[in-house]
Amino acid sequence: MNYDDIRPYEDHEVNHYINVLLKDDIFQEVLQFIFQDENQRAQAKAMLSKIQTVEELQLTFMLSLVTDWIIKKTTCGVTWSGLDQLDKSKSYLFISNHRDIILDAALLNYTIVKAGMNTTEIAIGNNLLIYDWIVHAVKLNRAFVVKRNLPARELLMASKKLSTYIREAITNRNRSVWIAQREGRTKDGNDQTQQALLKMLNLSNDKDFVEGFHELQIVPLSISYEREPCGISKVEEIYKRESEGFEKTQADDLKSMAFGLTRPKGRVHFSFGKPIDAPLEEFAKAETANESVQQLADYIDERIYKNYKLWPNNYLAADLMNGKDEHADKIEEATRDKFSELLQDLVDTIGEGDPKRQQELFVKMYANPLLNAENAVSKKANA
Repeated sequence: MNYDDIRPYEDHEVNHYINVLLKDDIFQEVLQFIFQDENQRAQAKAMLSKIQTVEELQLTFMLSLVTDWIIKKTTCGVTWSGLDQLDKSKSYLFISNHRDIILDAALLNYTIVKAGMNTTEIAIGNNLLIYDWIVHAVKLNRAFVVKRNLPARELLMASKKLSTYIREAITNRNRSVWIAQREGRTKDGNDQTQQALLKMLNLSNDKDFVEGFHELQIVPLSISYEREPCGISKVEEIYKRESEGFEKTQADDLKSMAFGLTRPKGRVHFSFGKPIDAPLEEFAKAETANESVQQLADYIDERIYKNYKLWPNNYLAADLMNGKDEHADKIEEATRDKFSELLQDLVDTIGEGDPKRQQELFVKMYANPLLNAENAVSKKANA
């Protein structure tokens, strides 16, 4: 199958497309935004122009950029757990909750490189490929394209090709893949795996349910930001959808990318689950194929909820939403003060509408991860 319309760039194409980027006027502005010192910018361009392979690009330029420009400047540190349970010589399909357009995948690759693994291939929607420079930049960094908003027949064909591409990457090329559990970022903190994602993955399965999903080596991944990178813009979008029939534009996506990269995120944690194996036998016993897929989706959700790193903001938000002090022992006064500042910043930034409703949405966004984790524990205890 020919994957040229969706695949990342290969090593022999790297230097060519880097030099295409370096001649792009908008990319020049991006470099100027990142490297405001003229000498640093010149050094970055010189380094980029000589790079010949994807690995060289990612392990020199990109790793340094993520470390120095994102982690050091906008986070209080990135940590991870569970990677020691994975075989570093094998490939996996990481299915995670989705909070930020760029950061989720960029920081995932940072964590696994630091743990001694190779970078993943990354699924990215074609709706985000607004400019040529974005296409080149993501394809140079092992991103493959998920085509959306196609007529039904074309969408089915594109989904089959995507499914086959992912399966071949994992089973034939020993390349790990990252894909979000849903189309689009979670806006309200309520992470849920879409059944459509798993059905797409199964389109390339020529075996039975168990063997087909087992060979993908699905690893549920929980991504936890202490502060939502795009919390204000997410609340604004939900609020406008409620009251104005809001339609998101490409400009909104660009704004979200910029917010995610530049705004404070506090501490960030990646929690890797174990590959899903034994439970597949049980899911296969369901009466219908749809029920089997939904049970798998529910299981992925349960693992993401239980492994999610909860922060003081999550406990505080749950107490604020419920009007109780059930988690007071986990909340310091400084957390309360800072969260109040975030709520005020939210209202000031949006600038119009019902402040109370906007703050309710913001609180709910932080409370839902804790509520989902508690519900997952409760269901397990009652099972």
